[in-house]
Amino acid sequence: MHQDLAQNLRLLCSYYKSIAEVCRRLGINRPQFNRYLSGQHKPSANTLRRLCEFFGVEEQEILLPHGQFQRVVDVRPRPEAHADREADSIQKHLERLDHDARSDIDNYLGYYYEYYQSMSAPGKVLQNLVCLERRGRRVVFQRTERMRASRNEPPCHNRYQGIAYLLTDRLFLVDYETLNRHEITQTILFPSFRNRITRLTGLKIGVSDNSERMPCCARVLYEYLGQSVVVRKALANCGLHDLDSIQIEASIREAVRNDMTPDEYLFRARH
Repeated sequence: MHQDLAQNLRLLCSYYKSIAEVCRRLGINRPQFNRYLSGQHKPSANTLRRLCEFFGVEEQEILLPHGQFQRVVDVRPRPEAHADREADSIQKHLERLDHDARSDIDNYLGYYYEYYQSMSAPGKVLQNLVCLERRGRRVVFQRTERMRASRNEPPCHNRYQGIAYLLTDRLFLVDYETLNRHEITQTILFPSFRNRITRLTGLKIGVSDNSERMPCCARVLYEYLGQSVVVRKALANCGLHDLDSIQIEASIREAVRNDMTPDEYLFRARH
């Protein structure tokens, strides 16, 4: 029987709202976890390591006699209180952004084609589909890449999800790749000063989608499509195009060129 370990686990769980919450956050089956709490079973080495990382204790500590372990834990910050403070801090930062962001970002809701020179396929222009929509107090967006390894294979779709803010006179978009979660990108766009939004330009920073994973910056153009589209048809136009392809308008081609003039010392967006 593993009574000291069981009592130590019960003590750690007491700092959380419920054992069910601990199991959910750990991703551990409740009946199995109950056997650890009762002392019937000792967790495997891998599970024990996960438990220690979650509760913020060392493996040799969680195996101490219960009285000694309780004295050690009593002088440490409560795990749940620490987690709550972190969550509150993050929420306060988001609330400050919500407060300072301009409400007329709603003018930019809808669908766009996104164009920029591919970070992993030199000389190609990547055309993606982007959708900005309001969810409660915030504006979120999804960016979808349609990629095809070869003509004989069906296309695959990479999806990025993120949040958008209109701060002073720039539109900021930050997203992450949802499948592998190996990438975060940021896009900064000039807002539109016309009554009708047609195109937005700016810069995008990210990493190349290959083994090199090179940090890159590229000029980007957003072409407004409207409040609603037939998504299947819109995605059919997306993918990699040659820079001189007739599928890319000359004005778009020019807007996403990544050249610099002799007097430019920083890579800058062009309005």
